[in-house]
Amino acid sequence: MIGWQTVSRDSLFTRLDFRSKLALMGVLTTVALLWENPLWGGILAGATLLACLVAGVTWRYLMRLLRLLAPFFIFILFMQGFFAGPLITARTGQTALTPVWRFPAHWPLVGGAMLLREGLLYGLNIIFKTLTMTLVVPLAIFTTDINAMLIGLVQLRVPYKIAFVVSSALRFFPLLAGELRAILEAQQLRGLDVERLPLTRRLALYARVAVPLILGALVKSQQLEVVLQAKAFTGDSQRTYLHEARLQGADYGLMAGMALFLAAVLVAYFAWGVGRFGVPAV
Repeated sequence: MIGWQTVSRDSLFTRLDFRSKLALMGVLTTVALLWENPLWGGILAGATLLACLVAGVTWRYLMRLLRLLAPFFIFILFMQGFFAGPLITARTGQTALTPVWRFPAHWPLVGGAMLLREGLLYGLNIIFKTLTMTLVVPLAIFTTDINAMLIGLVQLRVPYKIAFVVSSALRFFPLLAGELRAILEAQQLRGLDVERLPLTRRLALYARVAVPLILGALVKSQQLEVVLQAKAFTGDSQRTYLHEARLQGADYGLMAGMALFLAAVLVAYFAWGVGRFGVPAV
């Protein structure tokens, strides 16, 4: 089960301002969406994974995340392998595609369908895009205190009500994860081994678990509403804060580095085609 993790280890990355981390998220996401070459996409995804480990996100959490995404990645890989041929021809002009495997021609519906090498490479490209954009979330969110995140959003001129809603939602995730864990542990104490259940029964169990989980979330949201009304919460941005978020030298260095990196990527992509989809020669 994917839970919520807060990086408590003090490091350079945890001391960065949330605004500079937002710049990092924006640049990495933009580059991941731009690059179509699986080699460059894999390098970017690997670098993001390494940054998560350096920042303090645990290897165990990352492995759980990868296991959760693995079925989706396998589905994408084979879907692109079988059906991305026309798209690749339209984008690259390449008509001679390389079949890796073919269904027997006498099979109904799928007879003669080919698994293309170029389609598999394009599927890898989509996988690396998705992986990079997934990993930047724990990289920035898990290494930032929620109060510092709220102050950073307000200083970015985000309306206070929106910033408060975002911070409140992030506070709810650990509570919901804890409740889900408690419900599943209660089922296990009753002798139910969730991991050994067939997939259909496991899905039915999760559907039943969702009912008390949703009801608990509604109760907590109502309690929060009562507390806010009791404090006469208006969402006025003219407020004072116990702590202030200030950009330090490391923040400016990170944002400048990200700006230079993005500029270099754009120039290399549009001028020399670095990062465009291409099939290496064998």
